[in-house]
Amino acid sequence: MENNNGFLQPTEILKQIDIRNNMHIADFGCGNGYFSIPMAKIAEQGHVYALDVIKDTLEAVESKAELENISNIETIHCNLENLNGSKLDNESIDLVLLRNILFQSQKKSEIVKEAKRVLKDNNTLVLVEWIKDSSLAPKDGWLISKEEAQQLVKLEGFEFEKELKIDNHHYGLIFRK
Repeated sequence: MENNNGFLQPTEILKQIDIRNNMHIADFGCGNGYFSIPMAKIAEQGHVYALDVIKDTLEAVESKAELENISNIETIHCNLENLNGSKLDNESIDLVLLRNILFQSQKKSEIVKEAKRVLKDNNTLVLVEWIKDSSLAPKDGWLISKEEAQQLVKLEGFEFEKELKIDNHHYGLIFRK
């Protein structure tokens, strides 16, 4: 799953996730759209919400979507650490992706609670985070181990479904609401 420079390969990771053509997907902490853009291509009859607290990254997502003629993606400037912070409706989303977002926050449970709020029942939460002792893991932030992440998400009522094959620097977990 790892390419030569050790970075995540979205298309390889997304092949391991059941993404259907008509899904509504929320990419929490989307950054520059590294996953949002490929997910929008897979769910071309659905809708992808790319959410981030940094406006510049959202502008980058919009530019990439326009360049690639993708019309089913919408950016939302928001703070996911706040109640209703995503600005999405209750139980309106089929899949939420949390990729390298929890390590950036001391309010991890609030982010997971927001994901739970927007997810429809019996739908999917995908969590991808840095492995704590990875040589590429950020030195700043609040890294969370795979075991700690599983416990955190289970405390919010999710059931662990499976582990993803990512790379030597990240772990990936799928949960069901």
